[in-house]
Amino acid sequence: MEEIKYKGNIIEVVQKEVEQKGKKKTFEYARRSPGTRLIIPKGNTVLLTKEFRHEIKGYDYRLPGGKVYDTLEEYNNALASGIDIVQKAKEGAIKEAKEEAGIDVKNLSLFHKSVCGATIIWDLFYFEINEFNETSQKLEEGEDITSEFVDKEKVKHMCLDGSISEERSALVLLRYLN
Repeated sequence: MEEIKYKGNIIEVVQKEVEQKGKKKTFEYARRSPGTRLIIPKGNTVLLTKEFRHEIKGYDYRLPGGKVYDTLEEYNNALASGIDIVQKAKEGAIKEAKEEAGIDVKNLSLFHKSVCGATIIWDLFYFEINEFNETSQKLEEGEDITSEFVDKEKVKHMCLDGSISEERSALVLLRYLN
């Protein structure tokens, strides 16, 4: 049985008692709703966004994407119901492609699911979008995001030099580009 020790807007701290070799142990972990990231190739380029991120007080190059669920309550209800999280992530990816990147998705496939670790549950679902139409962004109020197709070799360098600061995405991009 798990017990939520702290619950914020997007992260909760959970304690869970388990039995190992006849002894009870309490494990603690943080849980956050999963997210999506989009790999959108076009010829010898990949779409990146340049987004103002308040947590780093500046701009960052990223893969477009966002949350699968807007609240922890929605996520926890989905977990309890046994819903297919990958299908929900796919729906979120299509929504984020339109909003952040101005991409109308025709076809996408799951490329990779990145798990954060044993004590942090925050999965990121990376989708590859090969068939799409370019439209205009539909940014939410307060979002400051531009998008551009960047040469794949330059993207590799950006992954390695820290220009793409979300290291999980940099690693997944490097795997994708190789």
